[in-house]
Amino acid sequence: MLLDVVDFEILSDYKVKLVFENNERKIFDVSKIFHQKPFEVLQDYHYFKQVRIEYGTLSWPNDIDIAPETLYLDSVAA
Repeated sequence: MLLDVVDFEILSDYKVKLVFENNERKIFDVSKIFHQKPFEVLQDYHYFKQVRIEYGTLSWPNDIDIAPETLYLDSVAA
């Protein structure tokens, strides 16, 4: 089942608290994907803070986004 992100909150240390459409809350550590392209640019905290929700997932300028299933499966309960 694919669950959309409906809300988020930026936490410290490049972590994001996510709320999924089933009201489940999880925390995703974005720093764990900094070594992968194109996510290395997210290390720039000013750029990182430009995150928004588009099409049910986290998205940044220049068409950078994280698949919603990755956000759900690779996060921990909040």
